[in-house]
Amino acid sequence: MLLIIGFGLHNATEGFGIVAPPAAEGTRPSWTSLALLGLIGGGPTFAGTLLGQHLVNDTLSIAFLGLAAGSILYVVIELLAVARRAALKELTTWMILVGLLLGFATDAVVTAAGV
Repeated sequence: MLLIIGFGLHNATEGFGIVAPPAAEGTRPSWTSLALLGLIGGGPTFAGTLLGQHLVNDTLSIAFLGLAAGSILYVVIELLAVARRAALKELTTWMILVGLLLGFATDAVVTAAGV
């Protein structure tokens, strides 16, 4: 249960990266487009969970982790561009630090729980 809560907290922040580009343009996305973006953002995670439950392969694991790292890097670069246009350099720096610390705290809780 603790692992599920940890993953839920960790993945909840992905929505900011998905919604940031439309918000930066000043348009308010419709519920349909938000649902589609949610499917794009969450669909691969769900499919990967189903695949990973039945298939264990080190090569595939490394490939998918590399793909995930590239995706995270892309989202961070996009968010930094939005923050740069909004002239929020100091706030962005603090929030990156807070995000890193929350990530380490989540990992510490999961590790302490023995998962």
